[in-house]
Amino acid sequence: MPQRAPEVSRELFGRLGDTDVHRYVLAWPGGLTVRVLDYGGVVQSLEAPDRRGERANVVLGFRTLDDYAANSEPGASRAFFGAAVGRYANRIAHGTFTLDGVVHRLPVNDHGHTLHGGPAGFDTKVWAATEVEDADSVGVRLDLVSPEADQGFPATVAAEVTYRLDRLNRLTITYRATADAPTVLNLTNHTYWNLAGEGSGDVHGQSLRLNASRFCAVDETLIPDGDPVPVEGTPFDFRTATPIGARVDGADPQLRAGHGYDHNWVLDRTGGSAPSPAAQAHDPVSGRRLTMWTTEPGLQFYSGNHLSSDLIGTSGRPYHRRAGFALEAQHFPNSPNRPDFPSTVLRPGQVYHQETVFQLSAEAGEPA
Repeated sequence: MPQRAPEVSRELFGRLGDTDVHRYVLAWPGGLTVRVLDYGGVVQSLEAPDRRGERANVVLGFRTLDDYAANSEPGASRAFFGAAVGRYANRIAHGTFTLDGVVHRLPVNDHGHTLHGGPAGFDTKVWAATEVEDADSVGVRLDLVSPEADQGFPATVAAEVTYRLDRLNRLTITYRATADAPTVLNLTNHTYWNLAGEGSGDVHGQSLRLNASRFCAVDETLIPDGDPVPVEGTPFDFRTATPIGARVDGADPQLRAGHGYDHNWVLDRTGGSAPSPAAQAHDPVSGRRLTMWTTEPGLQFYSGNHLSSDLIGTSGRPYHRRAGFALEAQHFPNSPNRPDFPSTVLRPGQVYHQETVFQLSAEAGEPA
C-alpha cells in the first residue's frame, strides 16, 4: 500500500459567541500528530510513540472549547494549557512599568502582579489561521492584531505564531511580531508535558536536564529578587539529568516560595541566532525523550504545583498536582522594570523573532 502523505486538516471545534473556533490536525505518518486550536493558539494534544511504538498523548489539555473558555474566566485557577501567551509571558511586578518616561498600568491577575499578559491575554483570543505545507513540514500559521491599550499595553502589535511539524518528529514554533509604537513584548508557549501520557499520574519520576548554570531567585510572590544566582549546590542544579521529584518538595526557601519549581533559568547559550540546546526530559518507563532548543535567553520551568483534580483533561481523567511540567522559552520575568535584564522593548521598524523547537524520540530496550 502507498504510504500516507503528511497532512494538515481543519475541523470545527466549537463556537465562541458568533465566532467559529477550529482545530488544526498536523499529522506525519509514523511520527507525531499535533492538534492546534485557533483559540489561544493552544496545542491541545500531541501524540507520540513510545519505545514499543505505542502512541499516547503527552501534553495536557481540555476536551472542549467550553472547558478552555471557563478556565479563562475571572476567578478560575488559570492553567494556560498549551496556550500562546502574550503580550507579556510571566510576571510584570505590580502591573506597572515605565517606557520612555511614560508609566503604563496593567490589570493585575496574580498576587498583585500582571501574569501572562493579564486576565484577557493572547490565550483568550481567536486567531486568524492559515494552513501551511511544504516539502519538509506541515503546519498552521496564526495571526492576531492586538490593538493599542489591549490589557493596558502601549502600541498596536501584529503578532504571528507558526506551528510546523516535520519528519524528524520536531514541532517548531516560530514567533514574529511588529509594533507601530514603542512597547514591550515577551511571547511563549505554555504546553504542559507528561511523557508517560496525559492523565497517567505525576511527573516526579521523569528526569530533566537544563542547559543553565544560573537561575533567578524570587521573592514570595515570584518576582525576581536581585541578580541571577548560580545553581551549583542548590536544588536548582539540573545540569545533569535529575528526576523532577527528587528535590521538588525540599526545605529550600526558593522551593517554598514557588511550592516547587516555578523559576526562570538563565540559559547557557552557544551563541549565534540559531536555536541553542535548552532542555531534555525523559520518561524511563515509556522511553520517550523530549529535547528542546530555543533562541530565547531564559526558560521558565514550572513543575505543575497548582494543578488540581477540578481540571479534567482530554482523556476524561482529572489532573492532580504535578500532572505535567511546563518549559516556557522566554525573556526574564519583570524585564520591563529591570534594565539589567535582556531587553523586551519592541520599537517601530524592529521585528520580534523567536524560534523554539521540541523534538520527541523514544529509546529502544526494556523500561528502566
